[in-house]
Amino acid sequence: MKTTSLLAIASLMFLRTVSAADVEPPVVTPGNHGSAPSDAMVLFDGKDLSAWTSEKGGEPAWKVENGYAEVRESGIMTKEQFGDIQLHVEWASPAEVKGDGQGRGNSGVYFQGRYEIQVLDSYNNKTYFNGQAASFYGHNAPLVNACRKPGEWQQYDIVFHAPKPAADGTVVPGSFTVIHNGVLVQDHILVKGDATTAARFSGATPTGPLLLQNHGNPVHYRNIWVRKLN
Repeated sequence: MKTTSLLAIASLMFLRTVSAADVEPPVVTPGNHGSAPSDAMVLFDGKDLSAWTSEKGGEPAWKVENGYAEVRESGIMTKEQFGDIQLHVEWASPAEVKGDGQGRGNSGVYFQGRYEIQVLDSYNNKTYFNGQAASFYGHNAPLVNACRKPGEWQQYDIVFHAPKPAADGTVVPGSFTVIHNGVLVQDHILVKGDATTAARFSGATPTGPLLLQNHGNPVHYRNIWVRKLN
């Protein structure tokens, strides 16, 4: 990493420290049992996908019923663009087990359409380590496998800081911190700007859409909300 990038990181950390010390924190009412806190933007409440569009354009084709959305046809992405965020999302792989490895309950949560936290049925299901559930796909395996049984609801709580382009053409790394079912599985993992394989978008940018992947499996999603951190 170039010296300029290290200086940029140090500057960002200093600004955050000064900001935190000089400003009284706002009051936020926390949610209960995974529900959204008062300062969150609800992206899916089990009723409709009005905050989303199809990855191919137009309205999402996913089925919405009984408080969840089921993956169909193509991925969906948010209409709004996001930078640094806290994301809560709940998902369930199919209760009827079919296939193995990457063919079992496969989907994914892409940040800025670029960087994927894998969704996969990894309960008694072997695959490559940086491709199992809660991995930063293709980069970092989770610290532990915290998957519940097929068909059971699981949750990700993810803090994402986006890689940012510096003035000299280098990239200031971002990071992922991921909690899977209440267990820390990614601990401030660096995101250096190289996008996950098969990402729709590439290259570091301040903002981008969230994308939920279609990988041919009827994975369910519910209770999705986000808090902007910048």
